[in-house]
Amino acid sequence: MIRVLLFGRLGDLAGWRETVIEPVPPSLSALKGELARRWPSLTDALAGPGVQAAIDKAVVRGDPLLMTGAEVAFMPPMSGG
Repeated sequence: MIRVLLFGRLGDLAGWRETVIEPVPPSLSALKGELARRWPSLTDALAGPGVQAAIDKAVVRGDPLLMTGAEVAFMPPMSGG
């Protein structure tokens, strides 16, 4: 299993802030696909510009592999000053 966290408007769109996904998708892109399949309202939002992903509290780029027990967080673009 992996734990998925959604912050800001992403959580609003899905209707939840934290969930568990089983079985573990092999990669970050596969996880995004699974989330979009289960919660279609996330499809465009997760692919949007500026959305960042963190695995075990470290921001990642590209399409890293996922391991059982990981925590994956998706964060919408931030603004402020």
